Amino acid sequence: MITRPTHGGNLTWASQVAGSSVIWDFSASINPWGPPASAIAAIQAAIPELIHYPDPNYGALRGAIALHHGLDPAWVFPGNGAAELLTWAAMDLAQESLTALITPAFADYGRACRGAGAALLPCGLDLHSEQRLEDLLPPSALLLNNPHNPTGKLWPVAELLPLIAESPCVVVDEAFMDFLPPGQQQSLIPYLAQFPQLVVLRSLTKFYSLPGLRLGYALAHPDRLAQWRQRRDPWAVNHLAAAVGAVVLEDQEFAQKTWQWLPPAREKLFQGLAGLPGLTPYPGAANFLLVETAVGSDLLQLDLLQTAQVLIRDCLSFPELGDRYFRVAVRTEAENQHLLTALTASLQRLTPNPHVP
Repeated sequence: MITRPTHGGNLTWASQVAGSSVIWDFSASINPWGPPASAIAAIQAAIPELIHYPDPNYGALRGAIALHHGLDPAWVFPGNGAAELLTWAAMDLAQESLTALITPAFADYGRACRGAGAALLPCGLDLHSEQRLEDLLPPSALLLNNPHNPTGKLWPVAELLPLIAESPCVVVDEAFMDFLPPGQQQSLIPYLAQFPQLVVLRSLTKFYSLPGLRLGYALAHPDRLAQWRQRRDPWAVNHLAAAVGAVVLEDQEFAQKTWQWLPPAREKLFQGLAGLPGLTPYPGAANFLLVETAVGSDLLQLDLLQTAQVLIRDCLSFPELGDRYFRVAVRTEAENQHLLTALTASLQRLTPNPHVP
């Protein structure tokens, strides 16, 4: 048996537990409507070019990302998913005496910072009350994500800017920001020129359903990114990923479909979860929901896999949450209903009946 995974989306482990290769995956927060046709077309068109090395400067990809955000390409650094970008960002954080990190936090933040030797100060988020970041975080280097994973909380730009102004280095992971329409996003990208200490990380794999392709990008001052280029291996982004990244950001049809689908689907799933005994979902701005559970999430996860081939994301890798929370992606209406039906049955099996002696 493969060891219980740290991240979501481990279908090899889930298939072994479920005894089936068909898994309803709610553990990875991936857009259910992709990959978009534009991405598939770009991959097919790029296949003949696999006999060549990628452009080491990624000119077309950087140009497309820069155009999308209204930046010069010198401010763009494509990467092999957010994990690689976190590695380089953590090296910068390691140059500071202390880096504050809101917890619970994505496990890769700790991995990257430990590997770089950055000193982390965990700052616990109170899930049961409203907190202002200025009351939670000390004046130090900062590693944030917005919307926050795993809670889905969205911090407004007005609350972030004073903290950035006082910090020597700020890394903000906006991996889920694309799931909000432009008018609702609280992105710090427009403030990059104002704050040379700011780094913004973006992922192209969640919104565009391409986690297996591994593609993300960092936006930061060109001097910082020039140092990053000196550290990394060449050709970190493969040719197919670069081809996809150069086209999907302008796929407005796919983006509009996602923005129209998510709010009502998330609200309906939230209400369905809230109606189940022993579960308390938390409202969020992203394409996932954090759920507090009276039943151990590890037991619930195993029961769901073995009886309904449903995979949820336990929160055991978030020490502050432990086995009393799980996270689920928002998916299509039929998939969400399958999840609710399966949860109803599992909770009935796993919850002790006080009327039975």
